[in-house]
Amino acid sequence: MRGMGNMQQMMRKMQKMQKDMMDAQEGLKDKTVEGTVSGDMVKVIANGDGKILDIIIKEEIVDPGDVDMLQDMVITAVNDALEKSNRLKEETLGKFTNGLNIPGL
Repeated sequence: MRGMGNMQQMMRKMQKMQKDMMDAQEGLKDKTVEGTVSGDMVKVIANGDGKILDIIIKEEIVDPGDVDMLQDMVITAVNDALEKSNRLKEETLGKFTNGLNIPGL
């Protein structure tokens, strides 16, 4: 019956690790990253869960004659923010997954 004690201990460790991972994942919603372009002319704030929280565009960059440039800058800043958000998520949850690519995490 010695094996049952080890199995129960292993199950408790797994449950604790799962809870810790869920807590860390939930905590990502409270952390933010910024994606910027052109010296902060366009700034995008995202959380560690990959959600865009805010887009800030400085008035002096808005040129009605060059909307394409503004759109490109917004896309660049959004992609920068999402990339940083993904890195934050990988750094935070990587200790639980040990580099494994687990869908949904």
